[in-house]
Formats: sequence, C-alpha cells, structure tokens
Amino acid sequence: MSKEGTGMNILIDSPEPGNLLLYPVYEEEPFVFRLAEAHKRTGCITWLYGRSGEEPDVLAVGMGKRRELTPERIRRAGGRAARALLREGYSAAVLVRLKEAAASATVEIGAAAEVQAWSEGWLFGLYRFQTYRGVSRTEGSADLLLQSAEWAELSAAGLREAVESGCSRAAGVSIARDLVNEVPGTLHPDYFSEWLETYFTRSDVPVKVRVYRGRELDQLEMNGLVAVGAGSKHAPAMVEIRYEANPDLPMLALIGKGVTFDMGGMNVKNGRDLSDARMDMGGAAAVIGAMDILLRRRAAVNVTALIPVVDNVPDAAAMLPSSVIRYPNGLIVQVANTDGEGRLVIADALLHAARLGAVEVIDIATLTGNVGAALGLSIAGIWGDAGMTQNLADIGEVNGERLWPMPLMDEYEAELSSPYADLSNVGSSTLAGAITAALFIRRFVAKSMRWVHIDMAGTVQYKQDVGYAERGATGYGARLLADYVLKQESGQDNNR
Repeated sequence: MSKEGTGMNILIDSPEPGNLLLYPVYEEEPFVFRLAEAHKRTGCITWLYGRSGEEPDVLAVGMGKRRELTPERIRRAGGRAARALLREGYSAAVLVRLKEAAASATVEIGAAAEVQAWSEGWLFGLYRFQTYRGVSRTEGSADLLLQSAEWAELSAAGLREAVESGCSRAAGVSIARDLVNEVPGTLHPDYFSEWLETYFTRSDVPVKVRVYRGRELDQLEMNGLVAVGAGSKHAPAMVEIRYEANPDLPMLALIGKGVTFDMGGMNVKNGRDLSDARMDMGGAAAVIGAMDILLRRRAAVNVTALIPVVDNVPDAAAMLPSSVIRYPNGLIVQVANTDGEGRLVIADALLHAARLGAVEVIDIATLTGNVGAALGLSIAGIWGDAGMTQNLADIGEVNGERLWPMPLMDEYEAELSSPYADLSNVGSSTLAGAITAALFIRRFVAKSMRWVHIDMAGTVQYKQDVGYAERGATGYGARLLADYVLKQESGQDNNR
C-alpha cells in the first residue's frame, strides 16, 4: 500500500519486506530471543543484529508490564523506536505483534486504539524542525510497516481507519509544533493572521474565517488587544474560525492565546537567552492543531476558534504600567504589569465568544510561570466548570496530554483589587499567580457560558531531547481539545 493510502511513514502490507523487525517486549513474558528482564522495562531499546545478511536485525522495545499498558506508553514506545531507526540509518521496520494476553491485565486496549497509538507515536518520534538548519540538517526518514494478518480482529477498512486516525492526529500536532517552533521574524501578527485565513479556507469543509483588524477592533471594543499590541510594528488581530458542520449543536468556543513574541512590554523580561518568548502562542497553536484534526476527519461538530494575535514588545508607543483598559462589559482594568498581557487579550476573546452565542468555552494559554513551579513541565493546570474539568482531565489521562484540576480561590480575588480601577491585571502577592490569573479571566466569562481555563505554560516545550521527541515544541493541547470536541459529535455530554 502506498504512503498516500494511509499517511506518510505508516504502511500496511507493504511489498517491501523490511530488513528490521520491531518487537514490543513485556516484563514477565517470554521473548523469541534471549533478553534480560531489565531490557523489557519501559524506555529500554535493545538492538539484536542478525548473524548474516539473510537474518533480519531486531529492535526490542521495552514496554514494561502488560497489565500496566496504556495508549500513551505505546505512543512513547513508538516514538523511541522511530528515533532509534533515524539514529542508526534504518529506513523501515516491521512491527511484530506478540499476541500473548496477560490474564491479570487491568487495562484492555482495543486493536484499533493500539494501531492508532503506534501510528501517532511513530510520527511524533520522526518529527524534526529543520527549517533553519544548514550544515547540521539531517536527512532520511523511516517507515513503520504493519501486516494486516497480525491484526485479524480488525477488518481491512478498520485497520486502515485506525492508521489514518493516528496520522491525522499526528499531523495536527505537527502543525502546532511547527508554529510554536517558528521564529518571530516569520511568525509575527501580520503573517500569522494571514496564514490562518489562507490555511483554513483551503478546502471544501464548511469553515468561515474572519480576521478583525484596525478599526474593527476599535468598534468591537477589543481594547485589550489594541493596548497590548501598541508597541509593535505588526498590528494585532482577532482571528475567528467557525466550523459549523452541525449547526444544530450548541456552539463550543476554543480560545488560544496568540502572543507571537512576549518581551514583556514595558516591564521588559531579562535573561541570557529569551528565545522561548516566541513560544507564547502555544495556546493558539493548540487550538489550530485541534481544528486541523477536526477538519481532517470532517467531524460533525459546531466549534469556533478565537485566536487573539499580538506582539508584546516595548516601544515609544507601547502601553505603560498604570495604564487603564476599558472593556465593553463595564470593567476597567489597571495594567499594573505589562507582562501580564495574555489575560488582557483572552478577556477580549471571551467577550466575543459570548457575543457569538457560545454555550461552552475553553481558553488555553501559556499564561504563567507559576503553573510550572506548581506542577512541573509534564502536566497543565485547569480551572473552571467541574464537569468540563473532569471530562478534559479524563481525556488527558488517555491521550497523554495531562491536566491537574486547580482551585478558584474566591478569597484570592481581593489581591486583584486596584487603587483606582475596578481590578488589576496581576495580583498584589507573589504567591498563587496561576490562580489569580484564572480569577482575573473568570471576570470576563458570561453567566450563560460554561468555561474552563487551561494554563499550559509548563507543557509547551521539551527542554531536552527525549525518547518521545526532540527538544522544542510539544504540540500540547491539540489532541486534548480535539478529543473533547469529538464527544460533541458522538452525542456524549461534556458537562457531567
């Protein structure tokens, strides 16, 4: 089967036999070759080379205990294996499925989910951002070969569908990664908003894109965007992407913070290397990746993406600390710190979501360093509606984009008081910054909407190469949001 049939790098019943066999191996289970138990643990990669040119080489991937197997563990194994092939110069591997089932298994993963997870993980592992590499650029790729005979419980169409699902999801994540990794000389607000308009009107799916700029922002009183973007030569914009494949469903809005470079405004950031400031649009990338996944599968949903796009840089025209911003819901905000810009533009998007008639809204943003201090770099924080929160957290446990429910401490809202405005954009204390940011955002949520806020500042990038992927953008949030929206398609209640 050609690559075009199932998605690049995942092939079914390829006529090429492949000179490498990929075996997932489990603790406490026999293996066809002698292998120490330590080599079966999660994360281990073992090469077993054939004794002659007629014998294929073997790559054994440790999976740990079978009863503890999860889709995320499969994805990570696939990613490690793909990167191992790239390092050693192999072009393909045949996945050999050992069918022993542990009687004590507590987690059952269906064959379709297993195929999807291998496909996703493999493509995650192959991802490389090389747009600006010259002499250090690496070439080559690697295919994962699946044999339909080993997946007898799936029909030919079912196997193909599982592969295509994994490939489409990986494609959405790759787009999110590409955007977050991109440099500010390319991905500035002018280019970003134009790219979004072009990208989402490229096909026959029912998508409407509208970009609000200049006078329209003033007319709609999107004053947060206007104020934050005042110091940049690139004008701010609000990008609205409406996908109404089933307009009979209530509208769900996804809001992604799109600060393409966050220098902190007049409260200038400092540090030896501020390259990560280009990644402050990770929330926008997550929403874009999710929308891409939904469009690729022609999901029958009703979802609108709202992406406030802006730079936050110092300049003679930039917003000054102590400035005030008037919002159309009547709130007047003191800008005590111009580096608290994300919540100012999310406020505009929330008010616009209510204007459009959204019933549910999820905002996602690289908002505070405080959330990373609290939760580390592998899990994001979530605040808001209890039912939505639990549903998203459950989804994250399955697809690997994990969330930890955090409290909205009403008594902390006093820290947002201002001596001369309705509220300040940052808390008066150095503590609980992620919570006070969520409390600020909550002030702009219409009573008619169910809402959650996700702070993904810690999860936006890998700080070093790992088995799963290379250092750089993770693409976090794309699958999380897409999987939540897809429950709308299946008729499941997200507001438990």
